[in-house]
Amino acid sequence: MGPITNRYTELVGIDHPIVQEGLGPFRTPRLAAAVSNAGGLGTVSMPGMPTDLEAGARTFREHIEECASLTDRPFAVNIPVGVDGDGTVLPFTEVYIRTVLEARRSDTAIAQRLTVLTTSAGFPGPFIGPIKDSGLIHQHKVGATRQAVKAAEAGVDVVIAAGFEMGGHAPSKKVHTFVLVPSITEAVDVPVVLTGGARDARGLAAALAMGADGVAMGTRFITTTDNDWHPAYIQALLDAKEGDDVAFDGVYGPCRGLRNEASQQLVDASGHDTAPDGLSAVELTRWKIDSMQRAQNEGDVSGSLVLTGQVASAINELVSIAEFVPAMAEEAAQILRRLAANLGAPVAG
Repeated sequence: MGPITNRYTELVGIDHPIVQEGLGPFRTPRLAAAVSNAGGLGTVSMPGMPTDLEAGARTFREHIEECASLTDRPFAVNIPVGVDGDGTVLPFTEVYIRTVLEARRSDTAIAQRLTVLTTSAGFPGPFIGPIKDSGLIHQHKVGATRQAVKAAEAGVDVVIAAGFEMGGHAPSKKVHTFVLVPSITEAVDVPVVLTGGARDARGLAAALAMGADGVAMGTRFITTTDNDWHPAYIQALLDAKEGDDVAFDGVYGPCRGLRNEASQQLVDASGHDTAPDGLSAVELTRWKIDSMQRAQNEGDVSGSLVLTGQVASAINELVSIAEFVPAMAEEAAQILRRLAANLGAPVAG
């Protein structure tokens, strides 16, 4: 048992209320296992949206199996709920959720470890029932209080409150964590996890003070010694300064990454009828996904999309996950104890 135990750690079965964000489209089983082994909740991300979705499903299953072979602790998967302009759920979402449910049904070892499914982007209504019936804990990421209430009323187990400063695909409502999180914790009864802007024990302590039950981090976990990102990508995050990030149109809405040639193309095209290089909407979506994967795999940090949160400007060194996660939880507990000890005795009325 870690120094901070609450309803979220007990629900998920982890030692520390620290979650590794979904970080697709990329290979994350080794990173997810490292976070889970350290007492947090690691997350295996979906491997993009290939043209052949069944091939993508096989890759996703391989990543799940790899993570399960590297940890005996709980871990999650992250699947965005993609929708088209008419609100119809895109096929990849159903294919990947089906892949997760089948993996648990067919493999007892996976079922014991893969215990959480996180959805994001669109509303997961059609999938809430099947996810719950499978025995999975369902987390859903939101960017507005109204969305949190809707998800909680529909039956999700955990709400992830996403501030606009987060990296990757950011919420369309553009509300920052210090405004969003207290509003959501007041509005719902389920556990709430803060994501966006956290990087160390101070962020965890602040999240708990705002009524959240934990934090999720993406950029902080990329800048570690325990993942497969290209070294040039990691170095670009370490080198980032305040103001080096920019929001642009991503695959599911707003997206945040480093300001470079690729992201500037999307910023310049925003609000215009023409996409970069005259691409159609479908071609542009493929260009974005390929660009993200090229940066992650090949280290093209100038001509491809480098996803990161604003917090990169405050991260200057790599850490070991095995040491970092428990130390972050312990330091957060110390911060809260110190603050409590500084409070004076109540004045007699």
